[in-house]
Amino acid sequence: MGETHTGRRRRLAELAAAHGADAMLVTRLVNVRYLTGLASSNAAVLVPAGAPAVLATDNRYAGTAERIAPELPLVRERKTAAALVARAAADGHARLGFEPHAVTVEQHATLDEQARAAGIELVAVHGRPVEELRRVKDEEEIDLLREACAITCRAFDAVLPAIAPGRTEREIAIALERAMVDLGAEGPAFASIVASGPNGAVPHHRPGDRGLARGDLLTMDFGARYGGYHADMTRTVAIGEPAGWQRDLYDLVHRAQRAGIGAARPGAETKAVDAAARDVVKAAGHGDDFTHGLGHGVGLEIHEAPLMGYDETGKLMDRVPITAEPGVYLAGRGGVRIEDTLVVRADGPELLTTTTKDLLVL
Repeated sequence: MGETHTGRRRRLAELAAAHGADAMLVTRLVNVRYLTGLASSNAAVLVPAGAPAVLATDNRYAGTAERIAPELPLVRERKTAAALVARAAADGHARLGFEPHAVTVEQHATLDEQARAAGIELVAVHGRPVEELRRVKDEEEIDLLREACAITCRAFDAVLPAIAPGRTEREIAIALERAMVDLGAEGPAFASIVASGPNGAVPHHRPGDRGLARGDLLTMDFGARYGGYHADMTRTVAIGEPAGWQRDLYDLVHRAQRAGIGAARPGAETKAVDAAARDVVKAAGHGDDFTHGLGHGVGLEIHEAPLMGYDETGKLMDRVPITAEPGVYLAGRGGVRIEDTLVVRADGPELLTTTTKDLLVL
């Protein structure tokens, strides 16, 4: 992906120049990975306009950096940001952009003192420019995300036979995560949510020792990470024959999700996509029981831009992966959430999580 990374860095340099910076210092690790391919716990990259970028990391990752990004000069230093400020000064950069959302007050004070001593002005580049570049995915990224979602779906199918009365939420969560790794995932995309019975009314319930029982709805929110990209899927199943209210609730959430997905088109306002699903729930008298936004972007992080909620701003664009996850939660009784990962496309949404959304009765 060398050429892809080169293009990303070029676009970032253009954004930084629009803020009056002649080079950009990127220190947020996930953004360093996006720009260079290097995944590590200590790295930074200097991205100047009209000159090659410079990567900095320590000796633990230097060999990997040379293999992953052979086109980039490498600075081997433990204090990566300070090393690149010094490099910027040596290369004659006068205004050095930085990520204000990723730099602590203490870090800024240290870097600013160093920069001033070297005759450099630090420039806060607002608007999270790397995250904005990351919002729209290229097809290589979508391929990785597609595989992460395929692993997620296969893991769900593999674990279904193990879901039975007496098994605990924790056991099901462990089984899902083990299945994803066995099927090729690097690991889970996030800590799996498994919520049974009344626990299903808690959107982010942490799986515990409650045993599954007949009459429960069981909500499972999980995903695989593959090539650094995060899948996100939620399915709700019934343990034994569901009651009428449970079927009604499931059908409502399913209809709301179809409405939200149908509204996810390039140019659509994010709050309008949320409203498409939320209005279905409101019309059924459960508006107050849908307590979170419809969805979010996914990629190198499990939660990325854009966010889709009733008060969010922005528009969807072509090749933006998002989730659609309406839920209705009834305190003391249970809840239903159905979630898919999809890619916004000009000719209609591309679903990446394809496991059935019919209510399964186990």
